[in-house]
Amino acid sequence: MNAPDVFGTAELRRSVLQSWEASPTRFREDANAEEDLRLGGYRDRLLVELAQNAADAAGEGGVLRVRVVDGELRVANTGAPLTAEGVAGLASLRASAKRGSAAVGRFGVGFAAVLAVTDEPRVVSASGGVLFSAERTREEAARLPGPAEELAARGGEVPVLRLVWPVEAAPPEGFATEVRLPLRPGIDPEALLAAFAEQAADLLLALPALAEIHIGEQSWRREDESADRLVVHGPGGSERWLVHRGSGRLAESELTGLGVEARGDTAWWACWALPIDADGVPRPLDRDVLHAPTPTDERLSLPARLLAGVPMEADRRRVSTSAAVDAILVFAAESYPELVGKVAAEHRSALVPLPGFPASDVDDKLRQAVGDRLRVESWLPGAAGAAVAPLEARVLDQPLPDLVELLRDSVPGLLTAELSEARHKKALSALEVGRLGAAELVQAVTGLEREPSWWYRLYEALRPLVSQDPRAREEFTALPVPLADGRTVTGVRDVLLSSDSDPAGILSTLDISGLRIAHPDATHPLLEQLGAHAAGPAELLDSPALEEAVRSSVTDARSGVDTGRLAEAVLGLVEKAQPRDWLGALALPDSEGDFRRADQLLLPDAALLDVLSEEAPLGVLDADFAARWPAGLLRSVGVVDSFVVVVEEEPAEADAGFADAQQWWIEQEDARPEQWPPARFVGIRDLDLVAEDAWPAAIRLLTGDADTYRALQDPDGYPAWWIARFAALSGRPPRHWRLPEAEEIAGIYDPVPDVGLDAEQLRLAGVRDTMRVDDVDDAIDLMERLGDPDRPIRAGTALRAHRALAEAVACALIDPAEIDPPQAVRSVSGAVVSAERAAVLDEPWMLGVLDAPLIVSGGSPDQYDAEALAELFDLPLASEENAMQVRGQGRTQRWPEVGRVATTCELLGVVIPEGQVTLHDTLRVQTATTDHRVHWWVDTAGNVHAERTPDGLGRALAWAAGRWGERFALAALLADPEATTLLR
Repeated sequence: MNAPDVFGTAELRRSVLQSWEASPTRFREDANAEEDLRLGGYRDRLLVELAQNAADAAGEGGVLRVRVVDGELRVANTGAPLTAEGVAGLASLRASAKRGSAAVGRFGVGFAAVLAVTDEPRVVSASGGVLFSAERTREEAARLPGPAEELAARGGEVPVLRLVWPVEAAPPEGFATEVRLPLRPGIDPEALLAAFAEQAADLLLALPALAEIHIGEQSWRREDESADRLVVHGPGGSERWLVHRGSGRLAESELTGLGVEARGDTAWWACWALPIDADGVPRPLDRDVLHAPTPTDERLSLPARLLAGVPMEADRRRVSTSAAVDAILVFAAESYPELVGKVAAEHRSALVPLPGFPASDVDDKLRQAVGDRLRVESWLPGAAGAAVAPLEARVLDQPLPDLVELLRDSVPGLLTAELSEARHKKALSALEVGRLGAAELVQAVTGLEREPSWWYRLYEALRPLVSQDPRAREEFTALPVPLADGRTVTGVRDVLLSSDSDPAGILSTLDISGLRIAHPDATHPLLEQLGAHAAGPAELLDSPALEEAVRSSVTDARSGVDTGRLAEAVLGLVEKAQPRDWLGALALPDSEGDFRRADQLLLPDAALLDVLSEEAPLGVLDADFAARWPAGLLRSVGVVDSFVVVVEEEPAEADAGFADAQQWWIEQEDARPEQWPPARFVGIRDLDLVAEDAWPAAIRLLTGDADTYRALQDPDGYPAWWIARFAALSGRPPRHWRLPEAEEIAGIYDPVPDVGLDAEQLRLAGVRDTMRVDDVDDAIDLMERLGDPDRPIRAGTALRAHRALAEAVACALIDPAEIDPPQAVRSVSGAVVSAERAAVLDEPWMLGVLDAPLIVSGGSPDQYDAEALAELFDLPLASEENAMQVRGQGRTQRWPEVGRVATTCELLGVVIPEGQVTLHDTLRVQTATTDHRVHWWVDTAGNVHAERTPDGLGRALAWAAGRWGERFALAALLADPEATTLLR
């Protein structure tokens, strides 16, 4: 049964067949044209073209459904049903049913996309249905002589969409039209639907007339939140878009090059679409294509998508080459800043196209046009509140909100602080926005008249730039600075910063040029970082100009200049600050009407006046002047009241201002070369000015003051060293004497006479309280005293003296080469003997064969260095004097095998020696002249010998075990190896 021909398809077929019969060439042209569309322009635009047709039919709120049923791809849509005019458009390769309409499509040739999947397309609608068939077209063409030949030549290929037949079928319920496409063998339906699914979200954005798209079991829906915001919901989530639309009409001159039908409609439209997140923050695109309104092959690299009604080539892949296209692209670019303006100010820079290679010719034109427009339109957020065009804008190098707030009314076009963040830098650079670096900031504020407090806030705001950019420090030295006198000067260096509420009040008493004081309300730490100097009382005292005035004040005073006001001002400053070393140069009046340096004057009632010699080169401060100022203040500028401690940090050499300091320096350096020079030098001035008979009183002054008392605490320090050697107590240096209670050195040193000083004062003055050798002079003096037969020196005292001498040599405190050896020495018996007969004991067993009156010793082998003492005294070692030999064989045993040794060692916690010992009933040693009985011995080969007695074996065991100090305990335990022996 034949389907009703409601669309007049028979007439359409008759017309086409007649044209083919009349001109077989036309058949070939139609076949070629369709083949070009199928293989070229529309090969992968199936869903796009069908969706575009669905949008045309819907008008608004359209629904598109795509599914595969029984091997057919079925695409259904809502809206207006198929019309006869629409059928004619489907069956025409060059004409369109959309002529003069507002539909987004322009050409009917888009339906050729169906040929990518089928040879038998059908369109069923509520108004009727039609079908196209390659097979039926082939049969019709074969009946015509001319086309039959072409058909044979083409291998049976025909233009499928030129002949249309009626078909009786209805669209699914709820839809106006459905396109049914029987799929060719080899086409994967699932893959086809998957490819369609990837395009669905973009189609809802591109085709406003469509509201929903369903592909298989998946659905997409567009929700219009407002006029410029929409959301596309899909299986994978929701995509939000910010859009801006524009439209207009082209001028007649801009239609040149278009076809007749295209020139008939001068309307143009464009839509910018920007992906955003739920908070409206842009998610700029990186790569995209022009949508017209569906995707084309024109690649773009703009942050937002452009959808525009631009003239396209027949295949709808490329824009046409025409003035209309150029005009529409320019119109679109001109509206781009309006899209940017819809974005929050802090995110607008993300929409600026950054420099790079254009993705296509269209991209090149758009990028240039968009960039040009963005530069001249006012859309950047200005600090003053109004939007600013990039070409008129200026931005800070760093995001400093406080600085922007200060400069917003002074710097035209200044942008908000947020735009100084690094994320905006590339965009602003592309727009040629001027940047305000350190030099530009200085230029911007130079010449401004502002309150001092404003300048303080400016310095505070600039502070981060100095810490982040070392170059800024140098540039900012040219900043203006408001002064206390009301002027504003350019340049920070040489400005003094006042911390006083009225620095001018202090400076008004000073006749000193070259001082520039910043206003207190503008004084900021940054100025000091940039080269200014603090100008409080303490800082004014550090001013080079003031220091120079003080240093030249004595010369000025003696040449007739009134320096009284300078002295008054300096003393007023010192009252509020710590004194400075150079203040001792301040000119002050003396008691004789002249002027002297402050540190060369004594207070009228100075305690030091009672102990100084008559030749001391110090004057006395004028009494009237002294009465006007506190004594402590006068002392702080150098006026002398008592002894003064002077401290020098990190000295490099001896201070020539102190007597004999060079000698002290050399001696200390020789004694402690690895610790020299010292970290600090502490001296007490004027010690060399004390009268010889006034030293007891001077020492009382020194020990009665906390500062000088501390200075004397270091026995190696300069003050203690000098007093011990050059002061006088009963006509002798303090170190000539000993303290009365220092019995351990009695006999060698005499007790100090009563000079009215207590033991602590005497000790600090250098009077001896212990056996000590500090230098060559000490060593020479001690050796002379030891060799004096009139001195009743006890044996123990002599031992300690020899030990101290040996240690001084061993520690390099003294050099034996600098000392003449003594003529007489003190032996271990206490006798004084000629040095020609004496020897130094270096091996304890030698005492058994040598005469004690001829032996010099400093104690046990573990207590002193015998070789050092022998070198100092120029005496031989006892072991060098005689060749001695043990007589008899004895019995040799390992130490652990010797009776009672193991028990004895365990009781004392001594490790048993690993070597051997040779035991003798009676041990005798042969010398050059005779033989001697000894208790123990070590021969020249190192073999240990001992008598079978606790005393002999105890000493031998102590020596072998390296525990010489416990020889007596070992001997006792060997006699009675019980724990109780240790407790008796």
